[in-house]
Amino acid sequence: MSEIIRTSGFFGVVISLAAYFIGMYVKKRLGKGFLNPLLIAAVLVIAVLLIFRIDYSAYMASAGYLSWLLTPATVCLAVPLYSQLQALKKNIRAILIASAAGVLTSLLSILLLALLFGLGHADYVTLLPKSVTTAIGLGISEELGGYPSITAAVIILTGIMGNVSGELVCRLFRITHPVAKGLAMGTASHAIGTAKALEWGELEGAMSSLAIVISGLLTVVGASLFAMMI
Repeated sequence: MSEIIRTSGFFGVVISLAAYFIGMYVKKRLGKGFLNPLLIAAVLVIAVLLIFRIDYSAYMASAGYLSWLLTPATVCLAVPLYSQLQALKKNIRAILIASAAGVLTSLLSILLLALLFGLGHADYVTLLPKSVTTAIGLGISEELGGYPSITAAVIILTGIMGNVSGELVCRLFRITHPVAKGLAMGTASHAIGTAKALEWGELEGAMSSLAIVISGLLTVVGASLFAMMI
């Protein structure tokens, strides 16, 4: 099976897209918040690789084309930003403060966990950019001496957790303002969280999209400073 994938330029793409469409179908059919399409797709792809004993390198050689869409997809988040431009200007101070607080909380939590579990420098900096979009996080991890492949997995996991649990957390802490909800999702769980924010409303999606950009820029600076602590 690995040989088939190696000689096929799109076999990995087909597996990935098929798994994601199955995830979308299951989510739409059952309507449960924890049934995130991306999570279901990841589980299905892993299962296929294990069952058919497909080398991960062979899979990525043909599925890697999907990663080319990452940057354009992130750029497309500018659409809700433009449509809610006036609301963004009106809440600019809240946006900046909330994004800074979210980034600081993320970095401090990783620092405390690294000290608690005795992580080495490479492991520590690998986890620092967990809450930013993959396009930014991989660059931070590589620059600081971490493991980009693990960083990618952690970023995806963080996004899925935010997407699945964001609505529950907002309900538990009685967070109802659309600006606050959008900023929380974008700062904590990047683009995957923003997908959930867009389901709530256009304003939430716009705030979440902006939070991705601001928190990404702040993390570039903050991660470099925090990296010196271990």
